[in-house]
Amino acid sequence: MRFDDTLQSHDQEEEGCVFCLTSALAILSENELCYSIYDGYPVTKHHTLIIPKRHVSGFFDLYQLEIEGIHDLLRQAQKTITGLDKTVTGFNIGVNSGEDAGQTILHCHIHLIPRRKGDNANPRGGVRGVIPDKQSY
Repeated sequence: MRFDDTLQSHDQEEEGCVFCLTSALAILSENELCYSIYDGYPVTKHHTLIIPKRHVSGFFDLYQLEIEGIHDLLRQAQKTITGLDKTVTGFNIGVNSGEDAGQTILHCHIHLIPRRKGDNANPRGGVRGVIPDKQSY
């Protein structure tokens, strides 16, 4: 898909979708295809969401250009967070794609969760912790 076609398709909004109502959100940063906000229910301080402007429910439905735009904002947010908070020593990046994966807002969004030494007694396994019995290996 060409950039112009992708850009035009981002105007598709879903009525009642909290991530489509961008005028009601405190946007931290944005580019042509996506934007970032702080998570309303943060796991840690500065927990950020990167959200495509086009209403699309799942990560695997994103266009390549949207993935690149998301990646740019992830990098930007990571630099901003580490500049704001020197206690941040790592990050988890996660996507819940589908209700069975825990997605509650059916508009794709990527979590950037800052981590700090000692914020979890045993962080080994990281995102594997979504299924607790599989975290430690």
